[in-house]
Amino acid sequence: MPPSNSTTSANYVVDIRSDTVSLPTKEMRQAMLEAVVGDDVYGEDPTVLQLEQTSAKLFEKEAALFVPSGTMANLLAIMVHCHRRGTEAIVGDISHTFLYEQAGAAQIAGVQLATIKNKPDGTFCLREMQHKLRLYDDCHEPVTALVVVENTHNMCGGKALPLEWLDELAAICKDPVKTNGKRIALHMDGARIFNAATYLKVPVSRITKDFDSVCFCLSKGLSAPVGSVLVGNKTFINEARRLRKVLGGGMRQCGVLAAAGLVALETIVPRLNEDHQRTKRIAEALFNIHSPNISVDLANVHSNILLIHMVNPKVTADEFAKRLGTVTAQELADGVITSAEDGASGIVLKVSARDWAYARIVLYHQITDKDVEYTIKKFEYVVKEFDRQLA
Repeated sequence: MPPSNSTTSANYVVDIRSDTVSLPTKEMRQAMLEAVVGDDVYGEDPTVLQLEQTSAKLFEKEAALFVPSGTMANLLAIMVHCHRRGTEAIVGDISHTFLYEQAGAAQIAGVQLATIKNKPDGTFCLREMQHKLRLYDDCHEPVTALVVVENTHNMCGGKALPLEWLDELAAICKDPVKTNGKRIALHMDGARIFNAATYLKVPVSRITKDFDSVCFCLSKGLSAPVGSVLVGNKTFINEARRLRKVLGGGMRQCGVLAAAGLVALETIVPRLNEDHQRTKRIAEALFNIHSPNISVDLANVHSNILLIHMVNPKVTADEFAKRLGTVTAQELADGVITSAEDGASGIVLKVSARDWAYARIVLYHQITDKDVEYTIKKFEYVVKEFDRQLA
């Protein structure tokens, strides 16, 4: 039921909760319609094979595997690298793998996750990581087998991890002197890795050159309907393919889905900077309000994600989000409406907020310049409304 002060007419909705709500483009739908398919579990789907070969080449790895989701891709990487129960993987404390994958590492793989506090830029302290590595044959302890990083880092506001930090991380984990001869694998949860590459102005292969495996998502900012891709060497991918079956990831004629992924790599990746620039425009507008209650880190907008921080504890992110999703009679009277061309209707913004100290917005291919204008108009009105109420 809509709030009592909302209008009953249709409103203009800008859904920026997540890039997971992005929709396949016309080109993707056409490619899906015309896709040549076969049984992928038998390795006979030519479109899937093409997507996997294309992905491996982009990352300069030996092989790739198409899977239904990023969560499955990350779990497969953990299961392969941590090849026996009772091993341990080190992750950031606000990483997607730790927070939002239902403890699959423990629940399914029998792998313990050890956390390190993420810094605001998505990195973590490498000295602390070295102290956490279990490098000795002690029967009381799990064995450290893997370190996982996230790039871009979702809960740090879409930050692209610095290349220098990645190089230093690899130098530690790949040096037998520093690991007491133990093999420490590196996996990158690169759900939005192409956004990182766009920001850093380097190929994805440069970012992941020292990583044993990396996954990327097709169904977030790349706008494909389903799927992620896991890449690594042939031995790793062969084992991941076997384990994909037991997790229910054998999708048979899934070239219909892979076809959209190929279009995404060809047509959406080159345009990601447009999403970044639109995100920055919204950040600039919010910054220029100079609100005492709400703030953004304008200097560190790296990609298509923006965190809007609740500075005043009297304002909760959930309350802020609910207000953005409401259209009041007063705001209509004050002219917070769309153009006549769009029906002169109210503006509804859908943003993400839970019990966080911030609200999150994520832009994607379907969010246009016009949507950005309406988003800014609504944000400016609501933020100033809060400022007046809390003055």
